[in-house]
Amino acid sequence: MAEFTIKSVFFGSLFGILFGASTVYLALRAGLTVTASIPIAVIAITLGRKFLNTTILENNIIQTTGSAGESIAAGVAFTLPGFLFLSPGENGVSIGDAYFDYLTILILAAFGGMLGTLMMVPLRRSLIVKEHANLPYPEGTACASVLQAGEKGGMFAQTAFVGMGIAFCYAILQKVFHIIAETPAIATSHLNKYWPAGATRGEITPEYLGVGYIIGPRISGVLVAGSVLAWWALIPLLTSLVDPATIAQQLVKLGYLADLNTAGGPGGWDPQTHSFGSYADAIYRAYIRQIGAGSVAAGGFITLIKTIPTIISSFRESLQSMKERTDGGVSRTERDLSFKIVLIGSAALILIVAFLPSSIIPGDSFLQKLIIGILIVVFGFFFVTVSSRIVGLVGTSNNPISGMTIATLMGTCLIFTSVGWSGKVYEPLALVVGGMICIAAANAGGTSQDLKTGYLIGATPRYQQLALFIGAIVSSIAIGFVVHILDTPTPDMLKQGITHAIGSDKYPAAQATLMATLAKGILSFNLDWQFVIVGVFIAITLELCGIKALAFAIGLYLPLATTLPIFAGGAVKGYVDWRAERRNEKTADDDLSRGSLFATGLIAGGAITGVVVAILSVGVPDFMTSMNLEHTITGALGEGVYFIVGTGFFVAMALMLYRLAVKTE
Repeated sequence: MAEFTIKSVFFGSLFGILFGASTVYLALRAGLTVTASIPIAVIAITLGRKFLNTTILENNIIQTTGSAGESIAAGVAFTLPGFLFLSPGENGVSIGDAYFDYLTILILAAFGGMLGTLMMVPLRRSLIVKEHANLPYPEGTACASVLQAGEKGGMFAQTAFVGMGIAFCYAILQKVFHIIAETPAIATSHLNKYWPAGATRGEITPEYLGVGYIIGPRISGVLVAGSVLAWWALIPLLTSLVDPATIAQQLVKLGYLADLNTAGGPGGWDPQTHSFGSYADAIYRAYIRQIGAGSVAAGGFITLIKTIPTIISSFRESLQSMKERTDGGVSRTERDLSFKIVLIGSAALILIVAFLPSSIIPGDSFLQKLIIGILIVVFGFFFVTVSSRIVGLVGTSNNPISGMTIATLMGTCLIFTSVGWSGKVYEPLALVVGGMICIAAANAGGTSQDLKTGYLIGATPRYQQLALFIGAIVSSIAIGFVVHILDTPTPDMLKQGITHAIGSDKYPAAQATLMATLAKGILSFNLDWQFVIVGVFIAITLELCGIKALAFAIGLYLPLATTLPIFAGGAVKGYVDWRAERRNEKTADDDLSRGSLFATGLIAGGAITGVVVAILSVGVPDFMTSMNLEHTITGALGEGVYFIVGTGFFVAMALMLYRLAVKTE
């Protein structure tokens, strides 16, 4: 049966680029990702049956190749933008700024992705085959079900394509013509006696609605709860307690404001009146983000600590698997790539990192970069094993990648300081190690799900592993380009002195900012620990209450404008589930239900349109400005009516999602 063919690899690479681009966009904006394997499998079946005449094994190669893009994109977005947020150099620009270029991102993404796949080669038989009864790998099993039930692909894919079409039309109206408001908002005055600077906002985009539906009411509720604490409790409290000049001074310390005599910065500081245009934005940047960073760090560590038994057993299993032959014998379904390739590939990676020029990989000497390469392989082997076993139990979406990256960063920084490598010049080196491990662990989780799918349908592991290598390289080429486009500031940003769109309110890059904060705090000792400690104890409090702190912490770090529409999607999902339970209706598997597939289409359509609009905004800014009807509409109807109309569009889209989710025929 045809399996590893040109058309299967080509279309898999194409889907890897599309879903990789949408994942980068979503991760930078909301700090969240969702698995792309199932949507790719569904689309592959439909295209295969109608146009490509592909076999089930070719469809499996398509989804295997494509899923690498989503995994690598998540790892890239969660770490590499941290280069922009490291300590400033003599010119006042981050010392990592020079490394946030296309070539460095491409190399780190490709190497990290290949490392994740490489380390999974000797682990496949021990984790996927021998632990088949104990490790379900939920997304991998669901993909196998989709591929095996190929005759259902038409209905499934139609629902996903409808979602993409709706999201595309909605996003064009919102991001090109601006007929739909992007962020409806209402806020109280900072002089309000009862609730000063209470701000309520929502980025009413299709991708946020879809994400909320996919993650469900529980996680989306905990996520928005963090933002509620920040924006409806802490910000009003600090507004009434902290003098505006003190807030402005903190913004100066953090680099958001030049000095107290200069206007601008987050919240719009006015040196004449010593006041802000938006106290909520000013306090969010001055204090809340650091509290949120401490909370995310603690949440990641707590999650990692909980998995220590899994880590120990995984490490033991991986050592045992290394002692076994990996040539797979004579059976096609047991043929892996040779273990020699793993050894040669690991050694080659170390040497390539060591010999790359310092303009691409930070490091003043061959020895420094050699140590970086060794740390990458050592930490990579450890956390790839951990990642694979964890996703086998709880799924890719619940993989504590942030916790593993935090542990890697701290371990690397402690090793650096123990040999006298302290100071800000070593921050980029530490981030390279953390970034590649994050990418490797993310890709290892996706690789494990793919290998599980292949095991269930009788695929050839060697071909899947080759497809994953190809997907990693092709996706990395596209991901670096997308990151570069999204980071390009708009003319309005340039007028405000913003040179990088990533790190702004448009693309907060929550996890990447945290990684940079940790590296700076440990190596340069310049962290505002008092705010970080507050976040740490908030996370501990949540854990003591039986609530997973990491989701709450991400909500605490992100603006309410991001988490509120995500919660709206989760509320729709909660009501759909409650309705089905009340009526004793039989519901489809969550991953394969109409609602989930439509929501996936919303995510893909909205995110991909966002990337396209970002490219157009950079390439033809004058044309995009001429298409903007916001000022015309607000001039005719007023800003309040404009916000209400935009919210109405969002509600209509949510109702459409609900109607499709409860549809039984």
